Amino acid sequence: MKATEFKFPIDATIFLIGGKWKCTILCYLLEQPHRTGELRRAIADISQKVLTEQLRELESDGIIERIVYPEVPPRVEYKVTEFGVSLEAIITAMCDWGTANLDVIADARRRRTAVAAA
Repeated sequence: MKATEFKFPIDATIFLIGGKWKCTILCYLLEQPHRTGELRRAIADISQKVLTEQLRELESDGIIERIVYPEVPPRVEYKVTEFGVSLEAIITAMCDWGTANLDVIADARRRRTAVAAA
Protein backbone atom coordinates (compact mmCIF):
# COMPACT_ATOMS: atom_id res chain seq x y z
CA MET A 1 0.00 0.00 0.00
CA LYS A 2 1.09 3.53 -0.65
CA ALA A 3 1.06 6.16 2.09
CA THR A 4 -1.67 7.97 0.18
CA GLU A 5 -3.93 4.92 0.59
CA PHE A 6 -4.39 5.69 4.29
CA LYS A 7 -6.74 8.52 5.28
CA PHE A 8 -4.98 9.02 8.61
CA PRO A 9 -1.51 7.97 9.80
CA ILE A 10 -3.06 5.88 12.59
CA ASP A 11 -4.72 3.75 9.90
CA ALA A 12 -1.27 2.64 8.75
CA THR A 13 -0.35 1.62 12.31
CA ILE A 14 -3.61 -0.27 12.82
CA PHE A 15 -3.09 -1.97 9.45
CA LEU A 16 0.18 -3.43 10.78
CA ILE A 17 -0.65 -4.27 14.40
CA GLY A 18 -4.45 -4.39 14.45
CA GLY A 19 -6.37 -7.52 15.24
CA LYS A 20 -6.81 -9.67 18.29
CA TRP A 21 -3.34 -11.23 18.59
CA LYS A 22 -0.59 -9.17 16.96
CA CYS A 23 0.04 -6.88 19.94
CA THR A 24 0.09 -9.86 22.30
CA ILE A 25 2.60 -11.66 20.08
CA LEU A 26 4.71 -8.50 19.92
CA CYS A 27 4.66 -8.15 23.72
CA TYR A 28 6.28 -11.56 24.03
CA LEU A 29 8.74 -11.04 21.19
CA LEU A 30 9.79 -7.62 22.47
CA GLU A 31 10.97 -9.39 25.65
CA GLN A 32 13.08 -11.94 23.75
CA PRO A 33 13.01 -14.21 20.68
CA HIS A 34 10.61 -17.14 20.96
CA ARG A 35 9.90 -20.37 19.19
CA THR A 36 6.41 -21.00 17.83
CA GLY A 37 5.65 -23.57 20.52
CA GLU A 38 6.66 -21.16 23.28
CA LEU A 39 4.32 -18.51 21.89
CA ARG A 40 1.52 -21.06 21.56
CA ARG A 41 1.87 -22.06 25.21
CA ALA A 42 2.15 -18.45 26.39
CA ILE A 43 -0.93 -17.34 24.45
CA ALA A 44 -3.29 -20.12 25.54
CA ASP A 45 -6.39 -19.00 23.61
CA ILE A 46 -4.75 -18.71 20.19
CA SER A 47 -5.00 -21.61 17.74
CA GLN A 48 -1.93 -22.87 15.92
CA LYS A 49 -3.47 -21.81 12.60
CA VAL A 50 -4.12 -18.25 13.73
CA LEU A 51 -0.70 -17.97 15.39
CA THR A 52 0.97 -19.08 12.16
CA GLU A 53 -1.09 -16.59 10.12
CA GLN A 54 -0.29 -13.72 12.47
CA LEU A 55 3.42 -14.56 12.53
CA ARG A 56 3.48 -14.68 8.73
CA GLU A 57 1.75 -11.30 8.47
CA LEU A 58 4.11 -9.70 10.99
CA GLU A 59 7.07 -11.18 9.12
CA SER A 60 5.73 -10.08 5.75
CA ASP A 61 5.31 -6.54 7.08
CA GLY A 62 8.91 -6.47 8.34
CA ILE A 63 7.98 -6.28 12.03
CA ILE A 64 9.47 -9.64 12.99
CA GLU A 65 11.94 -11.99 11.39
CA ARG A 66 11.96 -15.77 11.25
CA ILE A 67 15.30 -17.35 12.02
CA VAL A 68 15.85 -20.96 10.98
CA TYR A 69 18.80 -22.67 12.67
CA PRO A 70 20.52 -25.41 10.66
CA GLU A 71 19.98 -28.13 13.23
CA VAL A 72 18.31 -31.53 13.24
CA PRO A 73 15.47 -31.20 13.92
CA PRO A 74 15.31 -27.63 12.57
CA ARG A 75 14.79 -24.93 15.17
CA VAL A 76 12.86 -21.79 14.24
CA GLU A 77 12.69 -18.62 16.32
CA TYR A 78 10.96 -15.33 15.78
CA LYS A 79 12.44 -12.01 16.86
CA VAL A 80 11.49 -8.39 16.48
CA THR A 81 13.26 -6.42 13.75
CA GLU A 82 14.61 -2.91 14.19
CA PHE A 83 11.43 -1.67 12.50
CA GLY A 84 9.37 -3.74 14.96
CA VAL A 85 11.29 -2.36 17.95
CA SER A 86 10.12 1.09 16.84
CA LEU A 87 6.62 -0.04 17.92
CA GLU A 88 7.75 -0.77 21.49
CA ALA A 89 6.68 2.59 22.90
CA ILE A 90 3.21 2.18 21.38
CA ILE A 91 2.80 -1.37 22.67
CA THR A 92 4.07 -0.39 26.13
CA ALA A 93 1.73 2.61 26.27
CA MET A 94 -1.22 0.38 25.33
CA CYS A 95 -0.27 -2.13 28.06
CA ASP A 96 0.09 0.63 30.66
CA TRP A 97 -3.23 2.20 29.69
CA GLY A 98 -4.96 -1.19 29.81
CA THR A 99 -3.51 -1.90 33.25
CA ALA A 100 -4.58 1.50 34.58
CA ASN A 101 -8.12 1.07 33.22
CA LEU A 102 -8.70 -2.66 33.59
CA ASP A 103 -11.74 -2.37 35.87
CA VAL A 104 -13.44 0.22 33.64
CA ILE A 105 -12.73 -1.90 30.56
CA ALA A 106 -14.07 -5.06 32.25
CA ASP A 107 -17.27 -3.22 33.21
CA ALA A 108 -17.70 -1.95 29.65
CA ARG A 109 -17.19 -5.48 28.32
CA ARG A 110 -19.83 -6.88 30.70
CA ARG A 111 -22.31 -4.16 29.66
CA ARG A 112 -21.67 -4.85 25.97
CA THR A 113 -22.15 -8.60 26.49
CA ALA A 114 -25.38 -8.02 28.42
CA VAL A 115 -26.77 -5.75 25.68
CA ALA A 116 -25.84 -8.26 22.97
CA ALA A 117 -27.52 -11.10 24.89
CA ALA A 118 -30.75 -9.14 25.41
